[in-house]
Amino acid sequence: MKNNTDQIIQLDFSEEMRNSYRDYAMSVIIARALPDVRDGLKPVQRRILYSMMELGLDPTKPHRKSARIVGDTMGKYHPHGDSSIYDALVHMAEDFALRVPLVDGHGNFGSIDGDSAAAMRYTEARLSEGALALLDNLDKGLVKFNPNFDNSEKEPAVLPAKIPNLLINGTTGIAVGMATNIPPHNPGEVIDGVIAYIDNPNITVQKLMSYIPAPDFPTGGTIVNQDDLALIYETGEGRIRIRANYEIENGDYGRKNIVITEIPYTVAGNKIKLVEGLVNLMKDKVFDEIHDVRDESSKEGIRVVIEVKKDRDIDNLLNGLYKKTSMEDTYSVNLLAVKDQQPVIFNLKSLISEFVDFQVELYTKEYEYLLDKAMKRQEIVDGLIRATDVIDLIIEILRGSKSVKQAKDCLINGNIEGIRFKSKQSEKDAAKLNFTERQAEAILTMQLSRLIGLEIQKLHEEKDSLSDAIVDYNKILGNSKELFKVIKAQLREYKKKFNHPRLTKLTNATTTDYVEEVKVEDIYVLIDRFGYTKSIDTASYSRASEESLNEFTHIIQMKNIDKLCAFSDGGNMYQIKAENIPKGKLKDKGTLIHNLCKLEKEEIVLYVPFEELFESQLLFVTKNGFIKQVSGAEFETNRSQVKATKLEDGDEVIGITLLTASEVLEGILKVILLTEKGLSLGFPLSMVPEMKKTGRGVRAIKLEKDDTLCFATAVDPSTETFQYEDKVLNAKKVRTRKRGDKGHRAQL
Repeated sequence: MKNNTDQIIQLDFSEEMRNSYRDYAMSVIIARALPDVRDGLKPVQRRILYSMMELGLDPTKPHRKSARIVGDTMGKYHPHGDSSIYDALVHMAEDFALRVPLVDGHGNFGSIDGDSAAAMRYTEARLSEGALALLDNLDKGLVKFNPNFDNSEKEPAVLPAKIPNLLINGTTGIAVGMATNIPPHNPGEVIDGVIAYIDNPNITVQKLMSYIPAPDFPTGGTIVNQDDLALIYETGEGRIRIRANYEIENGDYGRKNIVITEIPYTVAGNKIKLVEGLVNLMKDKVFDEIHDVRDESSKEGIRVVIEVKKDRDIDNLLNGLYKKTSMEDTYSVNLLAVKDQQPVIFNLKSLISEFVDFQVELYTKEYEYLLDKAMKRQEIVDGLIRATDVIDLIIEILRGSKSVKQAKDCLINGNIEGIRFKSKQSEKDAAKLNFTERQAEAILTMQLSRLIGLEIQKLHEEKDSLSDAIVDYNKILGNSKELFKVIKAQLREYKKKFNHPRLTKLTNATTTDYVEEVKVEDIYVLIDRFGYTKSIDTASYSRASEESLNEFTHIIQMKNIDKLCAFSDGGNMYQIKAENIPKGKLKDKGTLIHNLCKLEKEEIVLYVPFEELFESQLLFVTKNGFIKQVSGAEFETNRSQVKATKLEDGDEVIGITLLTASEVLEGILKVILLTEKGLSLGFPLSMVPEMKKTGRGVRAIKLEKDDTLCFATAVDPSTETFQYEDKVLNAKKVRTRKRGDKGHRAQL
């Protein structure tokens, strides 16, 4: 077998990967993702516009199918897939994305809502007036043409843009390891800034901002961090905060409406996302102030209506909407573009400087082209005028020549050999002829109508006009000030054509936190014997029958902004926000209390709203006979669970009595205790010390062995009886002794 080892190329793997990835990255950066700083276009956009120009689709011609444009672009210049080309074509037609659209679209080209454009076979397009400002004079040799991908065609390396398209329309693109994000600007303001730079190349960015104060987005909105713009324009990087513009209108039933009329530029092409976000916030009750959201937008403009409930704080709601929705969004500025095949971050002044340098190059080449054309035409006109003076001799030469070549040679070099003349004088005169080759060709193709006196006069007038033009061209080319006058005059013409009033407002606004606004109202918390819990409003409670309410072991009236405090026999207190208790109807099952407060194997001894608890005194009594008073203020906490009292091993809370401040101060209440073995004891409440919630308490009763407390309460001395479970105890016959004494037999 033949040895092929000599044909194997040894390569370092890491070096090959490095080189290949670098080539790929540069291809993405230069040939796809980033715009050229001179015309502000990416390659695909440039190729689309050039293909449309080749198809003759100027603004005065009928629209042509987009599929034809995409096919020509892909087949001749951009072999990267039809969908990416069509997407670029659609983007250049979007008036909500560009300040000066470059394509005039006909058909469904999508919408600001986020609707996609129709398929390319259904839509049509042609160049816009804005595109002509980039394509004019392309045939005058102003820019370099490169071979296309298969060397079958030539395409412009850059378009001869006469307007600062990169600043006016902006761009966005993601390359390898870098991205560009240039916002659109007002055409008139940018042109004024360019002219100011031409007049004073040493102008500062700060001074330029008096002409170009900020981006001007086609969707309007308000930039709310105006003071940050100076640093952004100075460095070429930064973040712009944009807010939607709105109006406040009177709605139905005393409500107010927030009507969004302009949206942030970042939401353009996806307005439905903003509307859906608002609707979801309303459905999820994130903002209780919102009554309804609807989109009433039409061809006349954007109109998204947010109905606000009566007597709500609209400014506070707006603060919340700015944080939770895209009514306020951030636009990250990165003034990155390609210069000399290299990605460069520019600032405002350097972008304008590059454009002006490009204009000097373009106008210089244009006037060199015009000068050359005028001088060539002047040469021909001079020859034609001279020819009319010796027209008889020229006719004699033509009639006596055997070929056009022979006659042309005579006109240029005075060669009369082989030509028949009528006279020796004619022969002598012919030998003196010395027309240039260009003049000779014009004479040989001259029509006889040129011999009419009026036509000869026109030739003399044309000669004078050409002489004046040549003087002007030389003056412009020989003096930079004159050249800049021409550039500024043309820019002012474009300003008249493309200028629009500024749409985006400027201000400085601080972001204020949203304060949750809740309408305070009474609710009733219902808990059945199984622990299922729900809340109902006062109207539902008032309509409920006594029989249906008897199904619930606990009914607690409280405010919807309060917290329900649940004290367990394990000595813990659990807090549940009223808003977390499920709202429902009387017949609804509700949610287990254990799920609302993560209750373990404990039983709830007392339910009380925190508002009532805070103003009260609590009397704790445990199974092992310990007692204490605790101020309700002790339980003020943000934690969902805290220790309510200290318990010994095997001990538990058997009773918590809620006492008012006046009852405690009067000191007339009587504490009554009952043990499992039927012993009872009574003593004044004043004998019970007030302690911290972390304290165990003091001995309330001397218990016999194997006996425990089963019931405790505090009653007015005038109380005769009270009920314990299914038994009735005679309160009058409970003997009053000292706290800590042994009890006596209770009389049931």
